[in-house]
Amino acid sequence: MGCENSSRQGALDFDAVAIQIAPSILAADYADLRGAAASVGSADWLHVDVMDNHFVPNLTLGAPVVEALAAAADQPLDCHLMIEDPDRWAPGYAEAGAASVTFHAEAVRAPYRLSRELRGLGARAGLALRPATAVEPYEDLLPELDMLLVMTVEPGFGGQEFLAACLPKIKRARELLDKHGGDVWLQVDGGVSADTIERCADAGADMFVAGSAVFGADEPDRAVDGLRRQAEAAWHTRR
Repeated sequence: MGCENSSRQGALDFDAVAIQIAPSILAADYADLRGAAASVGSADWLHVDVMDNHFVPNLTLGAPVVEALAAAADQPLDCHLMIEDPDRWAPGYAEAGAASVTFHAEAVRAPYRLSRELRGLGARAGLALRPATAVEPYEDLLPELDMLLVMTVEPGFGGQEFLAACLPKIKRARELLDKHGGDVWLQVDGGVSADTIERCADAGADMFVAGSAVFGADEPDRAVDGLRRQAEAAWHTRR
């Protein structure tokens, strides 16, 4: 589903990279989510943070809001589930209209089964890693995924400072993804801004979640364009 809806996809190599920007509505006005989506018309995705106040100490929105937003927004939805028991709850977000559903390595019990179930429902399947969670134990799972998310803050709240200590893990994740081939996107989420996106792209990320850097700007769509240009420039110069 996500492959058809996103307009900027291509081969992941040094010469042509599909940089994607996913503004996080966690930083938007919850009273006007339709307006928030419209204000970032050039974005590839809308990133939706789902928190249950158990896996992380915060409570946001759930499947009914995702369903309503999926019907109202032009962009496909990228749902990041910061919840306990994603094996039970994640499929419901695909059924609600999310084009991509990401569950946490620290919470899932049967990642192979869940990723295949999500794909069977027409969604892309993503695996998220908290900052202290190593990527190497999940190498064998990579071929079953459509996206790997490296968190660059502790999940639970927006507006946190970017953790530069995560950059080596992004590089390692890129090495492993390149080793296995395929079209698995490498996403970063947390503190992504004009000051940090180039370092993330240089490390190998190709999909970027940005909250306050976009919705805190006077012109959110211009901020999306600026972030995209920075990431593309960093990709084209990395070796």
